[in-house]
Amino acid sequence: MLDIKYIKEHQALVRQAIRDKGIELDLAELLQVREHFEKLDQQVDLLRQKRNKLSKAKDNEGQGDEGLRRELARELNAEIKAKEAELRDLQIHYDQLMLLVPNPVLADVPVGKDDSDNVELYKCGELRQFDFKPKDHYELACDLGLVDFERARLVGGSRAYALKGQGILLEMAVLRLALDYLITRGFGLYAPPIMVRPEIMEGTGYFPLGRENAYGLAKDAEYLTGTAEVGLVGMQADTVFDLEQLPLKIAGISPCFRREAGAAGRDTRGLYRVHQFQKVEQVVIAPADLDIAKDLHYEILGNAEAILTMLGLPYRVVAVCTGDIGQGQIFKHDIETYMPGRAGYGETHSCSLMGDFQARRLGIRYKDRDGKKHLAYTLNNTAAATPRLLIPILEHYQNADGTVTIPEVLRPYMGGKTLLESSNMLLGLWLCLGCKTLIERQ
Repeated sequence: MLDIKYIKEHQALVRQAIRDKGIELDLAELLQVREHFEKLDQQVDLLRQKRNKLSKAKDNEGQGDEGLRRELARELNAEIKAKEAELRDLQIHYDQLMLLVPNPVLADVPVGKDDSDNVELYKCGELRQFDFKPKDHYELACDLGLVDFERARLVGGSRAYALKGQGILLEMAVLRLALDYLITRGFGLYAPPIMVRPEIMEGTGYFPLGRENAYGLAKDAEYLTGTAEVGLVGMQADTVFDLEQLPLKIAGISPCFRREAGAAGRDTRGLYRVHQFQKVEQVVIAPADLDIAKDLHYEILGNAEAILTMLGLPYRVVAVCTGDIGQGQIFKHDIETYMPGRAGYGETHSCSLMGDFQARRLGIRYKDRDGKKHLAYTLNNTAAATPRLLIPILEHYQNADGTVTIPEVLRPYMGGKTLLESSNMLLGLWLCLGCKTLIERQ
């Protein structure tokens, strides 16, 4: 949410943001509603003053004047009541419009219509050159018994999946790697609430525009979150930090839920686009200093890159354009990891600088050294999201015999295991060893 004073003083900039971000909002309507509200509010205030003055008047003219004053008081009360009701309706309409106002982006954000206009900044890592016909992650996951798609979809419908056996251990290893790394980077860890009140979804900027992607719990008037960011930032609501406490660096791990509305038919094979997943998210609460905030932005982006580097996965970083950036974001980068099965890069991380967009909605402030209060800046970035991150791991580390080499950095989390093998392979090996033992005994 933006300050109305800022909106009035920077109308051209806000209109440009509305166009660039493709948001359906008539800024002229918002300003007219605000002007009408302010004028009506003044009228109501004058009527209240008139009523107060009338109630204090002394009856020096007899009963007749007292009756007249009572009649005037009734008329004033009726007029005030009607205008107060109109004010409440205007306030609701105004608040609804204000929640749609986008945050203008920084000058160095590329202009574009959608993700096809995002700008590649650099690539890291070498693409795997296969000397055999590689499988995609769906085939590998099924052959190795890592995921049960068919039975899960009988239970949960399309895009449901059930990790099993080694698949569960691999996912947990990736998430634990991310958490352990963030601890070394000074992040405090949380498992935040994943069922939150609608005002927290609104406060973090996921409502009203993202409502269609959220799963609601109608009976309890709560929603399942699509990222730990919602709970982490929401927990700072109405907090006033001392400057010395910032930047506050916290990380959350949580199940996440998204409808993926509007994405029907896209990337529905396997694990790329699913409704339920796990994620480790980085969140930073920072002072309202753009230079400091940008440094922190690149810091948390670097944390995600470091995790991918430890995993030995090739990736690229892109600057997100105006048409693909979110309503509240002023600066954003995506990390796309190379997935051989797609013969291209797929998004695995998003790093966002929000300015004071979330802080204004949630009342997150800090006191400077003079004791003056300011709205804080908020930032967020993915550290690891699974099962999507399992896709490049399986595809990049597959072997000609159908096994998958476990990245070295994950092996301590998997009991030192070096390979993912199917149960059939293990059974075959056991039978061979058993036969060999029998022959030797004879």
